[in-house]
Amino acid sequence: MLAGESSVGDASGASDEAGKRFALGAPGGMTGMRHSPLSSRDDEPFVYDAVSGESALSGSEPAALSEFIEVDRAEMLRYLGYAGQEIDPQLSTRIEDAAALCQRESSPRFMWRAFPLRGGCDAEGNPVLRLEGSTLELPGDDILEHLKGAVECVAMACTLGLSNEREARRLAATDPTMATLFSAAGSALVETVADLCSEHILQDAKLRGLTTGSRFSPGYGDLPLAVQPQIVRVLKADKRMGMAPTEGGFVIPSKSVTALVGLFEAPRREDRSFCDSCRARERCVLRKAGTPCNL
Repeated sequence: MLAGESSVGDASGASDEAGKRFALGAPGGMTGMRHSPLSSRDDEPFVYDAVSGESALSGSEPAALSEFIEVDRAEMLRYLGYAGQEIDPQLSTRIEDAAALCQRESSPRFMWRAFPLRGGCDAEGNPVLRLEGSTLELPGDDILEHLKGAVECVAMACTLGLSNEREARRLAATDPTMATLFSAAGSALVETVADLCSEHILQDAKLRGLTTGSRFSPGYGDLPLAVQPQIVRVLKADKRMGMAPTEGGFVIPSKSVTALVGLFEAPRREDRSFCDSCRARERCVLRKAGTPCNL
């Protein structure tokens, strides 16, 4: 697959690689997703509906993702600040209800696209990384270090959809406790979708003789949160997945993730913890509890 192309095949120009299958290491196993590199005529990003298992672009064979895309209860509890304390039966029931409700009111989707990387400077002469074929520029020392040696960079976006956002707002107005539980469930679920997207990127990279680094999101280190709306626009995630940038660099639905993943010709050891470069490090309750978000 060429940089700047998506990973889902197009019937007008599928290569010899078209139709290759792979299994993703997700809970319960995930097989049957068709991997089809594109012809050079197609520069659209990959869009995947994690509920139906259908690509919005290619009609690829569906995988029964709805059978295992579910809220990770341990991750949900971590977002709630759980540190081993006893949970009474009534609260346990509400946690299960919130997790089930979150799954019902979510339409998980992800999308991504790979771009060649090129170094440059911004208007003030500061070093930036540019994703060729897009308007996206990545400022900051931390992202430069994270992508050092990368031959390409993948921009990715994941979301639980507007139905999840509407339910979260309804609960905030009617049931604050359930709203808190629902939010934690959503955070856990969107991370599962992001992990699924990352695995898809990795499998594509392997077919091309490349490997991937870890995700790096806007707001990590000195990469401005303002980059997030740029990722949304470059991927057309606003039109394809309903992700709407807001002031301050945030997006709606709130249970959405954007990130950047480097593609490398050789495995790359990453010694630096995300906590080391996180601006919320000193006040992070997850880190203090020994369960930081990059685990």
